[in-house]
Amino acid sequence: MAEKKYWAGIKTGPPEDSDILIMGIPFDGAVSGPCGAAQAPDHLRELSAGTSPFSEEGRDLRSLVIHDRGNVLLKDDWNDYYREVEEQASALLQTGRLPLFLGGDHSVTIPLGKAFAGHYHPHQVGMVHLDAHCDLMDSYKELHWSHACPQRRFLEQENVRPANLFLVGIREYEPEEIVFLKENRDINLVTARQYYLEGHKAIIDRMATRMDRLKAVYLSIDIDILDPAYAPGTGTPQAGGLSTRELIELVRDTINLLPVKAIDLVEVAPPIDCANITSKAALKIIYEIFAALRPNKNQ
Repeated sequence: MAEKKYWAGIKTGPPEDSDILIMGIPFDGAVSGPCGAAQAPDHLRELSAGTSPFSEEGRDLRSLVIHDRGNVLLKDDWNDYYREVEEQASALLQTGRLPLFLGGDHSVTIPLGKAFAGHYHPHQVGMVHLDAHCDLMDSYKELHWSHACPQRRFLEQENVRPANLFLVGIREYEPEEIVFLKENRDINLVTARQYYLEGHKAIIDRMATRMDRLKAVYLSIDIDILDPAYAPGTGTPQAGGLSTRELIELVRDTINLLPVKAIDLVEVAPPIDCANITSKAALKIIYEIFAALRPNKNQ
């Protein structure tokens, strides 16, 4: 039997010859809701085998070259595992190619963000965080590496300032986060309701104005930024979120307008999904990321 080809129709190559580098982090040990996000990297790969290599607007992605490094293999010790994630992410960043990291729960952004900030140090770097939650807890359920903590850990990096963090889609908070936001008013916060009332263009223009001075921006996409109608298969869904259409536009314009140098997509939980609705939404976003990053080559 022939080996199944993931990312069907798209060329693969070594890291140095590739446009995008993919790495999976199949870890969901830091969730506060149902597990299952650890299965997302391989599940998305499986679904990609039957996906057309064209964007929604018909852009041919077959000239794109990707390198799928596979997954960072799990270890028994949490600290050792995240140290390995950070090291492997740093190695991908050293290539000068854009890495796309597939989680896993949102805690994986902690070592990924640390690697990102370290790679671009001493230059100022930023994060665009697309999520229903702020993820600004110092600890959650006694874990400093909870999936409720990645942006708090990112702000601890030497070359990150509160003004370098842009949160979009927020609609749930912990009491500690409200206090932290009041103490750090430079953090850019756009609630889901603000996005709805002000509109896409106003929000994306604000993001571009406030973050285009940065050398490098990390784009972190938690699938629960989507309303549960569009993404039921995630551990901490919150009603009132964005539509898949809105998220695609938001991701595309963020990539086009800001110096995005790394991306992650997290919190897709296939075991609790319904008819692959969430996984297919994530896969659509991945292919539109491919289209936004596609080199300007002739068709």
